[in-house]
Amino acid sequence: MSVANVMKMVKENDIKFVDFRFTDTRGKEQHVTVPVSHFDESKFTEGHAFDGSSIAGWKGIQASDMQLMPDASTANIDPFMDEPTLILTCDVVDPTDGKGYERDPRSLAKRAEAYLKSTGLGDTAYFGPEPEFFIFDSIQWDVAMNGSSVRINSEEGAWASGEKFEGGNTGHRPGVKGGYFPVPPVDSLHDIRSAMCMTLEAMGVPVEVHHHEVATAGQCEIGTRFSTLTQRADWTQIQKYVILNTAHAYGKTATFMPKPFAGDNGSGMHVHQSVWKDGKNLFAGNGYAGLSEFALYYIGGIIKHAKALNAITNPGTNSYKRLVPHYEAPVKLAYSAKNRSASIRIPFVHSDKGRRVEARFPDPIANPYLAFSALLMAGLDGVQNKIHPGEPATKDLYHLPPEEDAQIPTVCASLEEALSELDKDREFLTKGGVFTNDWIDAYIGLKMEEVNKVRMTPHPVEFGLYYSC
Repeated sequence: MSVANVMKMVKENDIKFVDFRFTDTRGKEQHVTVPVSHFDESKFTEGHAFDGSSIAGWKGIQASDMQLMPDASTANIDPFMDEPTLILTCDVVDPTDGKGYERDPRSLAKRAEAYLKSTGLGDTAYFGPEPEFFIFDSIQWDVAMNGSSVRINSEEGAWASGEKFEGGNTGHRPGVKGGYFPVPPVDSLHDIRSAMCMTLEAMGVPVEVHHHEVATAGQCEIGTRFSTLTQRADWTQIQKYVILNTAHAYGKTATFMPKPFAGDNGSGMHVHQSVWKDGKNLFAGNGYAGLSEFALYYIGGIIKHAKALNAITNPGTNSYKRLVPHYEAPVKLAYSAKNRSASIRIPFVHSDKGRRVEARFPDPIANPYLAFSALLMAGLDGVQNKIHPGEPATKDLYHLPPEEDAQIPTVCASLEEALSELDKDREFLTKGGVFTNDWIDAYIGLKMEEVNKVRMTPHPVEFGLYYSC
């Protein structure tokens, strides 16, 4: 969409406000709103000033001035605001040089796409994420000096069969690992997901499927179409916004937290990816599962750098409560065509156009701009250095004999370990200036704040383990 078309859209839809949006390092969208009386074509060339020092992990107070540069192609009408509001996704530009700010995730994603072209290896990278999420009725938590608590309320929860509800307990709910995928009334969230899908379609995000996921208590998935790296990250942010706000409109609460409760599956974000050149899928070939040598080397790069990738694709302390061995989590760094216990899967497709690889260890609290860029950089490093991933996994990796289990590498066991691995293995990310050492240092510092906050807070389980010792 051109700038002229955006201005036409404003007029035809009687827009009252324009919302400039950008994504911070942690992956959370931020916004600032201007009345339409203060919006014209100049915003697309001059941008909108804001204080970058107020964004966690960004500029210091001594160098805080930043510009939001709206991308006309992202124009959308917000479906949740009371007053007609136009959304524009923005790049963050450093006014001192007019370039994309090195710590701005969207600018970084564009650098990753530019780097791919500069290598001559390919010209387009396609990504297709599958972020899972939970919808609860309500949630309460408290963290204080004298105690901590959390309580999830869900009529769909397997634990709710003995509870009393207003209007009665219907008894229809999925059991533990029983959510994939019975019809209503056991699946009580069909209509909410359909509403989410209709809104996504209206906002230009093509929906392919929606369904209940494996876990009890409202685990869901909405499958949307693949696209190029930056646009697919934009769509992922729209998808999260729509899911969170539609649930809110229904009087419920949605979360992308990887492991909100124990005893059932957590939420992952399987990321499908492929690299193309001159309209040809470079992942298609005559090798294993129809893959090319290029694709196998790409897999090799992801496996080699997986522990460093974890810091970006699994960026929370909670992420590693999902990535626990022997609990059907994709912790084993292996690849396979049909074996879902491997962390890299090659989905079955009917044509070479659909040939792709699927990284299964990422989770949905990952910043999509950063996660997709990091995966691409790891894969390209594998191609450049001809890193072969070895033989494919044919056995169930969840139930290997101990001696075989020990031979297969795993993802990190904690965020602290992942940050340490990122610190040691960063060169593949800094090629072409896509990620910078300054960004990596700032990111590690930001995430270590989270590690230390959790590390210093006593956990209720610890009282059961140690109170009477």
